Amino acid sequence: MSVRIDRRKLSYAAALRALEGPGLGGIVLFVGRVRPDRTRYGRVAALDYEAHLPLARNVLLDLERTARRRFGAGRVVLWHRTGTVPVDEPSVLVGVAAGHRATAFAAARFLIEELKAKAPIWKSDRVRSGRRPRPRPRGSGGR
Repeated sequence: MSVRIDRRKLSYAAALRALEGPGLGGIVLFVGRVRPDRTRYGRVAALDYEAHLPLARNVLLDLERTARRRFGAGRVVLWHRTGTVPVDEPSVLVGVAAGHRATAFAAARFLIEELKAKAPIWKSDRVRSGRRPRPRPRGSGGR
């Protein structure tokens, strides 16, 4: 089990290490990075993430259990940053290791879609103009 929601930078290498294990032939790692999109307020320089940590952690733990039960995932990584995440840095890592690639891909797709839809994590754009638009739910147009 590897569920994490905090301010620490996310490491691809650490996520891949957490997914290693005997008999796990398919490993999928999804990385969601902050893009420098243009908004009506200016170009995005970073995203600010807030979360209801106890509820968000419970949602992620439930998703991890579901991925194991429904898809047969051997190992799961669900890591999300909070606080300010600059452009080009990852805000979310979702990884699955399973016996076969089809299982790993299906479980990873399920996990990122459900995380975005269900986890109480909110984001707001931090734009170069310095203005900070109001937060929006995680699933609304995702970054």
